[in-house]
Amino acid sequence: MNREIVRTRTFAKDATNFIVEKTAVALAERDEFRIALSGGNTPRAVYHELAKRKLPWAKALISFGDERCVPPQAAESNFKMANETLLKPAGVPASSVLRMRGEIVPAVAASEYEGQLDTLATKAGESIYQHDLILLGLGDDGHTASLFPGTAALEEMSRRIVANYVPKFESWRLTFTFPLIFAARAVCFLVGANKDAKLIERIFSGDESLPAARVDKNARAVTWILAEPT
Repeated sequence: MNREIVRTRTFAKDATNFIVEKTAVALAERDEFRIALSGGNTPRAVYHELAKRKLPWAKALISFGDERCVPPQAAESNFKMANETLLKPAGVPASSVLRMRGEIVPAVAASEYEGQLDTLATKAGESIYQHDLILLGLGDDGHTASLFPGTAALEEMSRRIVANYVPKFESWRLTFTFPLIFAARAVCFLVGANKDAKLIERIFSGDESLPAARVDKNARAVTWILAEPT
């Protein structure tokens, strides 16, 4: 475990600075930047701020850690949120964005996305696609990406992307699996100020019934950016 904790009252600014720093390192080392975006409400302000920065988006490859099985124009779509807050405002070229197709059969969408990442990994001489940075959220039940407690995707140790049925929502999600997350050069949890401190304590203590705790324990480098009340 390599964990860094940042507690901040200027959440969007500090999170954006962190992303920009990781971008600079990746560009200097490999002349590209691979980032996976998180969905939900917490990253919105970060994406708004990131869109203001002058980054060489043509050298980025943007993927998504998970997606709801809805069309890209649906209000629930992670892509829609990212597109409105970051991709369009920043003028990110379409060639830099790899979207999960939530509108097609979930298993097909998962296989398709996995195949795309596998192809890129093979071209780079990698056994598994390595993100420079994966942004993750934290659910009240300890889920991250769409790795929910008690779901089948938690046991997947070979596939990189799967369709995961989530009983509490009676719906399918597309999600990165642990092997893909663990392969990333860095992982960053973006956590809002309203998150239960006891939940975070359980994660840091290693409660592996919480999917986020498994990431915290096994990822190569983990940064927690925790918003504090202003």
